[in-house]
Amino acid sequence: MTGRDAPDTHHRNTPEPEPGPEPAARTESRWPMAAAVAASAALTLLLPDDLRLGPRWALPLAEGLLLVALVSGDPGRISRRSTILRSVAVVLVVVLAGSAIWSTARLIDDLIHGGAETNSADALLLVGGSVWISTVLAFSLLYFELDSGGPAARAHHMPPTPALAFPQQLSPELNAAHWRPRYVDYLYLAFTNSTALSPTDVMPLAPWAKVVMTVQSVLSLMILGLVIARAVNVLA
Repeated sequence: MTGRDAPDTHHRNTPEPEPGPEPAARTESRWPMAAAVAASAALTLLLPDDLRLGPRWALPLAEGLLLVALVSGDPGRISRRSTILRSVAVVLVVVLAGSAIWSTARLIDDLIHGGAETNSADALLLVGGSVWISTVLAFSLLYFELDSGGPAARAHHMPPTPALAFPQQLSPELNAAHWRPRYVDYLYLAFTNSTALSPTDVMPLAPWAKVVMTVQSVLSLMILGLVIARAVNVLA
């Protein structure tokens, strides 16, 4: 038998390599974002009727039901990738963001044309502060849910190019290949964007991230500028 006709026993007897175990999901607790939703609902209840979208109970009830659905479907730590849960989470952040934008628009209208809360500096600062904090919470949850496919997707896999680039992702010397942003990171992003009115250490890379951060900065500028100016004018 020639070498050409000899059976290839080496390749026949070599076992196929078994796939290695999938890397463990790097999940995070559901409760920080749930606390943010609860705080936003509480602030909505404290707003005057003309600054609230719908009846006093409507938005908090809707937000509470959506939150219960999320917690029931994926309790404890966020890890379950589900189209239904993802849709519920997106609807929740849209409701929160829409409520915050509506309250901001109504507050600005009252400041321009005169409203019940604009004649008292204390009441104006209280209402303005509530609207501003609601905006920070709503946009933090918006970033949290939209960046890199949401928290459940981030727990299993991070894309090569995220929509929002944190310092740990921009600095190779930090050796943060397995790092994942948590809700507190997005809360910090929303807070600094509302105070500095521009990116600080988190860079928006995706077009949607740039648009959302721009909208948040504009809303914050109008709230802080007009509320403080009106409060100083009332005190004077």
